[in-house]
Amino acid sequence: MRITFDAGPLVAERLTGIGWCEVGQTTAMPELYPSDRYEYSFFTSGKPERRERVRAIAGKKLHLNSSSFSGYIYRAASTFLPVPYSFFFGRKSDVTHFFNYIIPPLVRGKKAVTVHDMVYKAFPETVRGRTMLMLNLGLKNSMRRADVIVTDSEFSRSEIIKYFPKYRGKIRVVPCGVDTKKFRPCEQPERIPEVKKSLGIEGEYFLYLGTIEPRKNLERLIEAYDIFAKRTENAPKLVLAGGKGWLDSGIYGKVEALGLTDRVIFTKYVPSEDMNPLMCGALAFVFPSLYEGFGMPPLEAMACGVPVLTSGEASLPEVTGDCAVICDAYFPESIADGMTKLFTDPELRADLSRRGIGRAKEFTWERSAKMLHEIYEEIVK
Repeated sequence: MRITFDAGPLVAERLTGIGWCEVGQTTAMPELYPSDRYEYSFFTSGKPERRERVRAIAGKKLHLNSSSFSGYIYRAASTFLPVPYSFFFGRKSDVTHFFNYIIPPLVRGKKAVTVHDMVYKAFPETVRGRTMLMLNLGLKNSMRRADVIVTDSEFSRSEIIKYFPKYRGKIRVVPCGVDTKKFRPCEQPERIPEVKKSLGIEGEYFLYLGTIEPRKNLERLIEAYDIFAKRTENAPKLVLAGGKGWLDSGIYGKVEALGLTDRVIFTKYVPSEDMNPLMCGALAFVFPSLYEGFGMPPLEAMACGVPVLTSGEASLPEVTGDCAVICDAYFPESIADGMTKLFTDPELRADLSRRGIGRAKEFTWERSAKMLHEIYEEIVK
């Protein structure tokens, strides 16, 4: 097959979860199925550094098919006008896969689209206005154009069916994987104190790693930490590491309102090479999110052998199984109880660490890529 991957999520300087998901699946597939021809298609908007970023991901297995036209202008115009994608890319592809919700008009060959979740329907108040506009205007047409709709979990499949029942028959579930070269038990423990020092962390700490945004339930996590710290002698710090998101002012304000500015640490940007030591140095990983299409961070923590506290919401129990402490995302007292349990029970932490590593091994990018390739074969045939 000739397979084109739309590399729009890969041109940014810092990849989001959608970008890392595409990287995992698209770089594993050529290793498993080398007889197919693969390419990344993308707009550079006249910025050559974008081509270099994609080239670094593609290596020698994937070809590059770029256009210097503005991706922003194309996406905006094609929302309202049938500007053919095939003017720019994919004239000879058997399958073109779009990993970020939207299939543009007039794509040659079969079309796959990944719809990661329905957060814009379930929690519209947590979604950026520009994203809401794009999905409200374009997602229905995108799913109509698709030969197959890929999603990350059974939970997300049920959510898509709830809001778009007519596309039930097109949906296939392909779970994400975890990069075990990056996320694994620390092999250089001497790097943990180095990274802690660079981020201003002293002593033990609970870690959250992800975008600082309302959907992640961080205000309740901070309230829960306040409850936990008041009843716990020598309580570990709470470290919130991740990129600034949308509507995050209330999260920072909550820390100030509760007088926790010396106990809750917002880190600067964490380089990729520092993520493993930061993760492995944590007492536990806390992720009481309200809504996740898959939930990569808890899986990454488990792969590192770090015990996990997460909520019972959305897809998170699907990912963590019985290898995490589960709390009620809507009650800070429940989150605080989970933190107390992990802090006071070293045997529980050791057990979750051992079982979490085993659980994470079930989620490989090779398995994910194999499932995706089988779907391509299905729609081409």
